Amino acid sequence: MKPALLVLGLLLGLSTGNVARAENARAIFASGCFWCTESDFEKLEGVTSVVSGYTGGTLANPKYEQVGRGNTGHTEAVEIVYDPARISYAKLLDHFWRTHDLFDGDGQFCDQGSMYRPGIFYLDEAQKQAAEASKVQVQKKFNEKIQTEITRAGTFWPAEEYHQNYYKENSLRYRYYRSGCGRDGRIKEIWESAKP
Repeated sequence: MKPALLVLGLLLGLSTGNVARAENARAIFASGCFWCTESDFEKLEGVTSVVSGYTGGTLANPKYEQVGRGNTGHTEAVEIVYDPARISYAKLLDHFWRTHDLFDGDGQFCDQGSMYRPGIFYLDEAQKQAAEASKVQVQKKFNEKIQTEITRAGTFWPAEEYHQNYYKENSLRYRYYRSGCGRDGRIKEIWESAKP
């Protein structure tokens, strides 16, 4: 924490935790199954929390079963809270592009349907510009058109508690699912074909 903020926080009677949270930023990404997306982003230094949930749809407070039917407009997504002093939004974007199938806009890996579509859900103009610029740069590496959407974020609805930290709480099932779905193999195949 910056010394000036620590002093200000102490003067105002705030805990150092509250001052630290005020410095955090948010990002919302969708890349198929939110268990996998959560796992992929939680390992990054500077990411303080990742919450699985739903965004991009019209129904308020959607439930997993409703989203799974594919008629709410929502996609499984994650809300990332991060410290911009330790990791930039640009670095999150770089990581995002390397953790999903850029060429499948109708789902991801073994999970198909609009509820698994990949996307960057920007929260402000700066995020929009950064996302669009990064997509242009990544597109230069491939002949096939990137299908990942870039959309203004609407409300992010946290998923049910049993979905949070699923990869930790149900690690054996999670590993079996991720492997069986072919996620890592497909991502490797995509990036091995990228132009230098």
